[in-house]
Amino acid sequence: MAAKFSAEAIQHADGRVELKPEAAQEISASPLYNEDLAPVPVARRNWTTYNYAALWISMAHCIPTYMLSSGLIRLGMNWWQALITILLGNTIVLIPILLNSHPGTKYGIPFPVFARAAYGTYGSNLPALMRAIVACGWFGIQAWIGGEALNTFFGALIPGWNGLLGGPIGGHAPTEWFSFLLFWGLNIFIIFRGMDLLRKVENWAAPFVLIMTALLLGWAIWRAHGLGYLLTQEGFHSVKEFWPVFIPSLTAMIGFWATLSLNMPDFTRFGRSQREQAIGQIAALPTTMTVFAAMGVIITSAAVVIYPHMKPEELWDPMKLVGQFHQVVVVAISMFTVVVATLAVNIAANVVSPANDFANAFPKLISFRTGGLITGLVGILMQPWRLLADPSGYIFNWLVGYSGGLGSIAGVLIADYWLVRHKRLALGDLYRKQGVYTYNGGWNWRAVVATLVGCALAWIGLVVPSLHKLYDYAWFVGFGAAAVTHLVLMKIAPPSAAPMEVDAA
Repeated sequence: MAAKFSAEAIQHADGRVELKPEAAQEISASPLYNEDLAPVPVARRNWTTYNYAALWISMAHCIPTYMLSSGLIRLGMNWWQALITILLGNTIVLIPILLNSHPGTKYGIPFPVFARAAYGTYGSNLPALMRAIVACGWFGIQAWIGGEALNTFFGALIPGWNGLLGGPIGGHAPTEWFSFLLFWGLNIFIIFRGMDLLRKVENWAAPFVLIMTALLLGWAIWRAHGLGYLLTQEGFHSVKEFWPVFIPSLTAMIGFWATLSLNMPDFTRFGRSQREQAIGQIAALPTTMTVFAAMGVIITSAAVVIYPHMKPEELWDPMKLVGQFHQVVVVAISMFTVVVATLAVNIAANVVSPANDFANAFPKLISFRTGGLITGLVGILMQPWRLLADPSGYIFNWLVGYSGGLGSIAGVLIADYWLVRHKRLALGDLYRKQGVYTYNGGWNWRAVVATLVGCALAWIGLVVPSLHKLYDYAWFVGFGAAAVTHLVLMKIAPPSAAPMEVDAA
């Protein structure tokens, strides 16, 4: 295997690997190959440190981030306890994000192709589709938020907008449904234009959203003559009170980006170097998430003073808060900012991965664009307006629940790439029906068993009340159990084509 890999691939001085033209031509006929899943040639890997920083800034500057601290404060935390929880959670999840980013930059491959090394050429569909379903739910949530922003925008510009198309349907005005579908279509349009347009959107959306939010922050503090009651609100006074809320909340914060901890190769495959992608992510993720959540706390604190007639739950919704402004220009600019922020995060975080994941299932039938369309349709079917109806359910049911499953996948991928294969992959064989990653009919049962063990332990607390503590630690339990199980099974029952035989050029 070492000789074969050396003959068909080139490893550059900076460690990045690409296939030789003849090998790339040979695998292009494989049923496991299409242009969207193909390894990116080194010459086309042009994302810089700024691109990755802008990507994370754009993804973090979204309404769910703004509202994260509100859910924690409602559970009894004060502002600094909430922000420490958010900072710690995002610092922890940065570790698996960086570990899974490495193979993307080194080999130029997307997440579902990277998963073929651990799960098998067909088995990779298990983690890919698990990731895709979660992304579809997130896509729907963000599309609904973006639709709300568009609806408020139109309401500011068009008198009588909310009643323009008749009475409520399913509890929402027809104009609200129209705005939702319009924003949904805008997402699909950008995906159909490809990854380069996405990079350009992220590049300008990041500073634009940051500047506009800072202006809103300054205005709120000025109008309120200070920071209001939230910054002096008392939180938990003892560890005994704090811990039962802190642990599931920390797991939820990790769950917020547990999706990207798997599929960052979808973006780092375009990276110019490991150093640039790592610095961009380290500099942007934990800091931006915490700062933007802090902005949400401060703006809401000031809004209590500015708009005392508003209900507490309305204060945390920036769409309802901005709706209090009477100046049409202010409302229009604010809602345009929300639309840009939501569009940037939705496409990057919730469409790119499932589009690749669905394409991985049927490479010759589903392209990246078709996968994006499937994502959008499933996102509607998951009824995101119901997921957003209850903030506590959003944190403890949605975020904590799926974090256990995605943590199990992350445990398998990281253990396999770093500890079993020592960062060495046979690039061409990731696309071949017969190769080192064929295992048993294209499935590596060891990785599948490890994933099931991790999921079972992470979720068993839902049905066995005495083990509910395991559910509170869902991501950690799933990650650790799956990683250990995979390592043990690969050791005691190694595949016939041992992964250790694969060597770099």
